[in-house]
Amino acid sequence: MKNYRNLILTLASPVLVSAFVASRHRGTSTNWIIGSDNNLRTCRNPFPLYMSTNPFTSMIGDVASSLFGSKNVAANENAEAALKAISTPSWMELRNSLESQQTFEEKAFRQNLAKGYGVASPLHKARLYNESNKEEDIAVTFYRDSASWCPYCQKVWLALETKEIPYRVEKINMRCYGEKPSSFMRIQPGGQIPVAEINGRVYGQSNDILQALEDQFPNSKKSLLPPDNLQSQAQMLYGLERQLFSAWMYWLTGRSGGAKAKKEFIEVLRYVDTVLRKADSPFFLGKDISMVDVQFAPFLERMAASLLFYKGFMIRVPPGEKTDFPGVNSWFDAMEKLPSYQLTKSDYYTHCWDLPPQLGGCTHEPDGKQYEEAINGIRSLDGTQGSWELPLQQHNGGVEPDWTWVGDEATARREAVERVSANHEAIVKFACRGAGSKGMPPYMAPLSDPNAIPNEAMQKPVDMCLRMVCEALLDGEVEAHNSKMHDIATTIVSQGGKEYAEGVIASLTYLRDRVGVPRDMKLPAARQLRAHLNWSIGKILAAKDS
Repeated sequence: MKNYRNLILTLASPVLVSAFVASRHRGTSTNWIIGSDNNLRTCRNPFPLYMSTNPFTSMIGDVASSLFGSKNVAANENAEAALKAISTPSWMELRNSLESQQTFEEKAFRQNLAKGYGVASPLHKARLYNESNKEEDIAVTFYRDSASWCPYCQKVWLALETKEIPYRVEKINMRCYGEKPSSFMRIQPGGQIPVAEINGRVYGQSNDILQALEDQFPNSKKSLLPPDNLQSQAQMLYGLERQLFSAWMYWLTGRSGGAKAKKEFIEVLRYVDTVLRKADSPFFLGKDISMVDVQFAPFLERMAASLLFYKGFMIRVPPGEKTDFPGVNSWFDAMEKLPSYQLTKSDYYTHCWDLPPQLGGCTHEPDGKQYEEAINGIRSLDGTQGSWELPLQQHNGGVEPDWTWVGDEATARREAVERVSANHEAIVKFACRGAGSKGMPPYMAPLSDPNAIPNEAMQKPVDMCLRMVCEALLDGEVEAHNSKMHDIATTIVSQGGKEYAEGVIASLTYLRDRVGVPRDMKLPAARQLRAHLNWSIGKILAAKDS
């Protein structure tokens, strides 16, 4: 157990990178990078003294892909031959097992993805909603960031899906993690996102895009414009949203005046909460979503995550828990019932690491420490286990409400297996960057390395471990697979040696810390995958240290 927890504590500044994008766009950003040269203070060492024997602790703050690159871990024929003798399911067998458990809707996911139909997914390249819409009739091309970081992109994404306007997606790097293609710079010389091309005209600001969608698609499923009798109320609320944003920025990024900044933020948030409670409806202007909710959504979501992580200030609470902000929590409850918001919603882990490079840094306060550790997978609030350790605690131990609208745990596990198994070759290769070499040129974010060179010697053991993870996910119980995972771990160590084992560990850890929400999968699936990867990592650590 000690070794298992040590691995949970490996990387102090984890980030997320898309294996799918990385595998197909060599030389471009993988879209998930965090931190900056001015924000390295966030990479401080959080480890207690008993961690001193952990082989990763000396590397805190460095790029994960360089952990073992200098050791030049080579392929090991003895280890590969011994591993091959251990019976594990093939990817085809795992897909067949998955399909035997999937619902009709789940089975149709890939087919609907290709056609633009079905339940919305960040993987859609074109969104048609149903067969009544044809791709040749699409009038909107939506340029958004690949990583689903950008709050202004989220506004437009939320509006498009709420209104059910067909659109095509083009994914663009943010400057903090990569270069923008020249084709994009020709239509948006400043490089900012979001951008939308609507009926041949380019709009380069989120609010301009939102207005154009209302003006040019009057017959869409829903108008988001406030009714005439609520226009003055809407204008007041737009101003309130900017006031809340400013107070959040002052507290989150300020280098001094923490108590004053906190007081000012709470005053504005309480006023927002009062407005929502007096509305006598879940949304700002009534019983349905409006443009006011679209403006508030991206930032209230990020406030709930970042202020808990950096300041220890809780806005969003699990169901049934007491809160000083019941109106805001009821608003979140209502938003989370909307498929359009479910699609675009991220998790705390993602937000807390995507904000620093966008904002130029966030400041920590001591009250946030225990929440930071829980969100980062280090330890639960009650201190009894790693927060990415099986069995997973409900609501991450009281830190972040579960996404109950997704379905049960079995649904989440199937989603994780579907996403991994559908792209397993690229994901395995991507994971092996953890034992590979740094790429050039480097990017400012510590863990962004789109040009990194994977260590191909790790591919076979990493592939086997990942198949075991998927098998355990499908079965829903790791206990039945402990013996086989133990045999794999023991073989990796005994036949491959210490450095070989460390390379496998680094690769699996690299992957674990780069599962993006919503880009790769929804939060429940991400939690399951992260925890099951930790189960596999823990077995190898235990074998290495025995």
